Amino acid sequence: MPKLKTKKAAQKRFKKRANSFKREHAAHSHLLTGKTRKRKRQLSKLGTVSKGDIKRIERLIPY
Repeated sequence: MPKLKTKKAAQKRFKKRANSFKREHAAHSHLLTGKTRKRKRQLSKLGTVSKGDIKRIERLIPY
């Protein structure tokens, strides 16, 4: 059986944690003047991948 390949696009977007994956929030790169301070601050923090998507992400990042 050949080795599994990691999807590099997924590897750049998600970081593996003990039992979940961390991810960046969308909408924090441009058009920031129309967003409130609170919204920008919350978008800058890392989010977690939802439980329904964890199995899909694990297939993309096997190692």
